[in-house]
Order: sequence, then structure tokens, then C-alpha cells
Amino acid sequence: METPVATKPNVIDVTEQTFAAEVLERSKTTPVVVDFWAPWCGPCRMLGPTLEKLAAEFNGAFILAKVNVDENQRLAMQFRVQGIPAVKAFYNGNVAGEFTGAQPEPQVRKFIQGLVPSQADLLARQAYEWEMSNQLPMAVTNYQAALAEQPDHYPAMVGLGRTLLRQGQVEAALTTLNGVPAGIPERAAADALIATAQFQQHANDRSEAELRAALTADPKDVASRYALASLLAAEQRYDEALPEFLEVVRRDRKYNDDGARKAMLALFTTLGEDNELTRTYRPKLAKCPLLKVTGDRRPKKSLPVLGLRSPVKNDNEISPNHPRNLP
Repeated sequence: METPVATKPNVIDVTEQTFAAEVLERSKTTPVVVDFWAPWCGPCRMLGPTLEKLAAEFNGAFILAKVNVDENQRLAMQFRVQGIPAVKAFYNGNVAGEFTGAQPEPQVRKFIQGLVPSQADLLARQAYEWEMSNQLPMAVTNYQAALAEQPDHYPAMVGLGRTLLRQGQVEAALTTLNGVPAGIPERAAADALIATAQFQQHANDRSEAELRAALTADPKDVASRYALASLLAAEQRYDEALPEFLEVVRRDRKYNDDGARKAMLALFTTLGEDNELTRTYRPKLAKCPLLKVTGDRRPKKSLPVLGLRSPVKNDNEISPNHPRNLP
């Protein structure tokens, strides 16, 4: 005799009247796997126990919601169920994955594991919440714990670098962010943060007031102007930073090994080609004379130049509805 659903852990019966609350709303916090089935369906009787076993085993990491299509035909039509058993996983109110037909347990387990956040995911999510509430030491601790659990958890790596940067630990942030490999979606975010870290390094620990006073006294002081532009860029005041960098290019293209031009290119990458600031300042930069090098004139030792790799797009990026697509 089949065990009533009400007595099975993390398994619920869902109807047309309860679907919105039990599946769509609940999925905003916990993945909900919906099993569309019918009593007369042989493959359904094979798949159902496997899903129920995994629901108990995962101990609340996901909820199994069972929909009898004979009694809830509108739901079957609404979600375009063509055959049963049909399994659709919901997260954040949307379908995040699905399959049709009775599958062997290893395949079903793999499907569930792809939906349920790992321990590293949970730690990174908690770290992000600490970060957003400005509890930076707690955020660092949780990001580090996530990376200890899963060293290649790149969202956590980016989050740790971002938090270290907010704490003023520029070198540690750069070390962390440079560990994000090229060719993955998180690299673009890492590059933008690397540029911000480099801008902070170039600000030379002088206040904005001091730098502006120096420029008032001597408008030709490219060192102070470059430091001011870097400070403004580090604070993401790009509309103020770009004209200062452009002025450095115009006054002394050689300064810091053509650093002002490279800084502008880094900002264009950060902002994107469609940004109004990029469209305004890229043509102005293009009109500046090229840097001429005669003979074997090697540049003197200079400050590290600002740079930013181009973001690499990845067509295999996880759907934004996926529970593991963390901030």
C-alpha cells in the first residue's frame, strides 16, 4: 500500500488552487521539484519513489511537489506537459530545469544536485548578505569558508576580492582576483575590480582636496592630475575621472609609460562600448597625438600601469533563474 504523501518528508500534494503558494512562492527561497503524474501511469510509479527517496535524503534542500494531472489538467496545459511523468524544477518563481520520462536514480540524482545549492553556494550566499549589510569581516570569513569548501567557486572568489578591496586590502584583493581564470563569466567582474584596485594604488594616499589644491597652484602638475583621476576612478566617479586622464594624455603622453591613455581604455572596458561616457571620450582620446619613440629610448622605471582585460563572453552561462547563479 502506498504511503500517504502527507507522511513523507519534504513531499507535498499540489492542486490548481495551491500551486502559486506552494510552488511559485516557496521556490523563491527553496527549489521546488514538481512531479506531474497520474495513478494509471506505469513509468510514474517507477519514478515517484526515486524522487521521494531523494527528497527525504536531501533533507529539505528541495521540496517535491506532486501534481495529479487527471485532477489538475489546467496546470498540465499551463506548463505544456506533453507526456508523463514530467518533472519541472522551479526556482525564484520560474522553471530552472526539467526532464520527461522515468530516469534511473543516478541521472535523477545528478539533476537534483544541479539544482540544489552546495555548501559552498550557501556560504557564499551568506557572505554576500553580510557584505551587503556592511559586515565586512563576517563577509570575508564566509567567502573564505566557501573557497575552503570549493576552491574553484569563482563567485565567492570575486566576492572575497570585492570585500577585501572595500576594506582597503588592495594587494590581497589583487591576489585573489587574479586567481579568476579567463574564459568564464566571472572574469569580467574580476577585471573591473582589478582596475578599481589599480586606481586606488595610483591615488598615492593624497586627499582630493590636496590634489585639487596642487593643480590650482600648478595646472601643469601631471603627477597630481594623474593621482586625482585615479582617486576619482577608484570612487567610480568616472564622469570626473575621464576628463582628468584625458588632460594628462594631452599634457604629457609619456607620463607613467602612457598610463593615462591605458587607464582610459580600462574605463571604456568597464563602462562598455554603449555607455555615453565611452562614446564621448573615445573619439577625444583618438584625436590625441601618438606617442613617438626614437631609437632605443627605453622608458625609465615607472609606476605600474593600469590595465583591464576584455571580458570574455561564455555562451554556456547558467540561467539567471538557476539557484546557483549567485551574486
